[in-house]
Amino acid sequence: MKKLVTPFFRAGVFSFFLFIFFGSLAFALPSAPVFSSVTLEGKPVSSSQLAGKVYIVNFFASWCPPCRAEIPDMVTLQTKYGRKGFTFIGVAVNETESSMRSFVKKYKINYPVIMVDDKIIGAFNTLVDGGVQAIPTSFVVSSSGKVTQVFTGARSKEVLEQLILQALTKPIVSK
Repeated sequence: MKKLVTPFFRAGVFSFFLFIFFGSLAFALPSAPVFSSVTLEGKPVSSSQLAGKVYIVNFFASWCPPCRAEIPDMVTLQTKYGRKGFTFIGVAVNETESSMRSFVKKYKINYPVIMVDDKIIGAFNTLVDGGVQAIPTSFVVSSSGKVTQVFTGARSKEVLEQLILQALTKPIVSK
């Protein structure tokens, strides 16, 4: 019996150290893509301006029912958490600027909205296997500039709020 315990104990200790050493590598979070654009209002917006802030980049379209369904909640949450260092960044996909301006006005969108371009979609495509293929697709970015979550499909107000609160209260420390 003594001979069996010793090899199992050694294997367990060895496995534990491997997990501790390589575990941090397995859970390394990707950095948010570098991007810059101009909002529909003509204001510049970039990843460098957002450094140190929590934000969610949301790829959406006016013709997308799930996108339209989550926008009122996003407007409410932007109002609630905007002063606490949070913002949504809307990235309009397959739209014209004029139709998007009307949409932003109709839905009273109170966060920056930019038009998709090859550089922006290319930058965010690197974070998703196969690229951004459906909308809405959102990227949660921590105050340390790490992408903490990527999800496709609309989320409820409660889920979005939980993601925002987690990002605001539990900052990810960059290594």
